[in-house]
Amino acid sequence: MSILNHHDRYEFSPIDARPDFDWPDGKRLAVYIGLNVEWFDFHGDKGATLAQAKPAPDVMNYAWRDYGNRVGIWRMFDLFDRLQLPVAGLLNSSVADHAPEIIERFMARGDEIVSHGVTNSNAPGQLDRSEERAVLAGSRERLKVATGTAPTGYLAPLISQSAATPDLLHETGYEYLLDWAHDEQPIWMKTEQGQILSVPYPQELNDVPQIMARKREADDFARMILSAFELHLAEAKKRPVVMGIALHPYLMGQAHRFGYLEQVLHDLQDRADGSVWFTTPGAISDHYRTLFPPASPCL
Repeated sequence: MSILNHHDRYEFSPIDARPDFDWPDGKRLAVYIGLNVEWFDFHGDKGATLAQAKPAPDVMNYAWRDYGNRVGIWRMFDLFDRLQLPVAGLLNSSVADHAPEIIERFMARGDEIVSHGVTNSNAPGQLDRSEERAVLAGSRERLKVATGTAPTGYLAPLISQSAATPDLLHETGYEYLLDWAHDEQPIWMKTEQGQILSVPYPQELNDVPQIMARKREADDFARMILSAFELHLAEAKKRPVVMGIALHPYLMGQAHRFGYLEQVLHDLQDRADGSVWFTTPGAISDHYRTLFPPASPCL
């Protein structure tokens, strides 16, 4: 018997051993863009850093991240409009308090809004259970007030989950989460009161770990996106998959990187055939649960 701790949320399941299915209209490859929109505490000490963090207030790194909300995201919105690409806005609810114009632009485009907690200056998974529950419920309610619709999806700030996070998400009304980058298909996860769907989220095709941690630049990142797309497109003939692309406006919205993002998104559209569905994680969740309802085994 194994002595290792286990999360007990789902069982091991090889992707080749699962039931076959299609995305809407017979599509086989679901591609979505997750646009992370984050708001930070001026006196906080968390968040990506352009250079070595300084004692708070860390003006250089704070202002660098704020550029994404003030400049980079608007450049990206214009690109998504030109390409007629849907986007999922992964929003700290603090954006509703400090930059409501960003939410208005998402809504005008008809994009999905996903809760990204309150702020990326705090790690909610380190809170006690009641405090974490309050963060999950509060961020969902704030975005409901701002948009008129409560978000169904959640991505934890800093990917900070506690052992109880899936239970608390289900309890507070969320239908799916994005934190577990463990698969290329949606997976039902057990909670104390039912099931919550895990929709694949990218940690490899994600500009923060690639540009900030691995010190790659935008040309490399764009090549990675295209390479992954080509492989997924070939493998989708035998199984349906999800390919997410995670972007942050303070990185890929920078002028010197933006051209590479524009080119690779053009390339994806040019190389897409009738089997590609450009979509959002919420639409993926909605479709999957019609095929495999929550009572299904956690494959």
